[in-house]
Formats: sequence, structure tokens, C-alpha cells
Amino acid sequence: MMERWTPRVTVAAVIEQDGRFLVVEEHTPTGLRLNNPAGHLEPHESPAQGCAREVLEETAHHFVPTALVGVYLSRQAGGPAGAPRELTYLRFAFCGTVGASLQGRRLDRGIVRALWLSAAEIRASQDRHRSPLLLQCMEDYLRGSRYPLDLVRTDWDGTSVVHNTPHR
Repeated sequence: MMERWTPRVTVAAVIEQDGRFLVVEEHTPTGLRLNNPAGHLEPHESPAQGCAREVLEETAHHFVPTALVGVYLSRQAGGPAGAPRELTYLRFAFCGTVGASLQGRRLDRGIVRALWLSAAEIRASQDRHRSPLLLQCMEDYLRGSRYPLDLVRTDWDGTSVVHNTPHR
């Protein structure tokens, strides 16, 4: 019997302020890489909630998603030992507003630092990107790609959740 294909659902934030983008530098199996603040969706959270959580954990900034930038399907070969040969990620990327850095807050394990880079700096550092989605999400954002948050709905036990609030 074939194993069922199950993409890994991730969320990412495209955060721009004064012409610079908030990215993280993180340890990966292939060395230090740059990425959007991003991570895996956890049980019982909407994609927008997961994105806000990941931004806080990885950058020590509160983040409020205001729009969906896009949904991306990405296949990557060669996962960690014991993982499938090919991993597929389904990424929901959001833009929104970010608060000031919370001084003293520890960053997620593996995150070295959060930093602000210009679009030109991100384009020039492609050899350091964890995934091509870092650049793709930024370029889509710069092109004005914005979709309403209610485009993505979650439903647990008949309770529809939109904009991180139960919808009744």
C-alpha cells in the first residue's frame, strides 16, 4: 500500500516597514539561512493565528495579519534522516502590522537573530535563502498581492473561524 501524500502546512509573514523587510537568520541542516518568520501550523489554530505566533516566537515582535499575500506549494528534495525523500510544503503567507521588539524575549530554538533587510539585500542574498519562497513572497507583496483574511476559513466542530475570531 502506498503511503498517503500529506503536505506540511506552514505559515509565513511578509513584514515591511520603511522599505525594509523583517527576516530571520536560522540554523538549518545546510548552515545559516535567511527566511521569512515562518513555521508549521499547530493544531487548533487558524493560519493567521499560527502566523502571529510564529512571528512572536522567531522575532520577539507582536504581529497582526491584515491580508493574505498568497498560498504556495513547494516541493523540496532530501529531508532529514528518516524523512521522506521529497517534502511538500503548503505555505500561507500573510502581511500585516508589527509592533516594537520585546526586549529580553528569547527567540525560538535555531533562530540566531531577526534583522531588517531591503528588497535589494534580499534579492542579492538568494544563495543564503532557506527556500525560494522567501523571495517569491516578498516579490508578490511588492506587486501588491493582497487577499482578504476571510478567504481562509477554518472549521472546528462546526464553528467557523475568520480573522482569528469565532464567527457566529
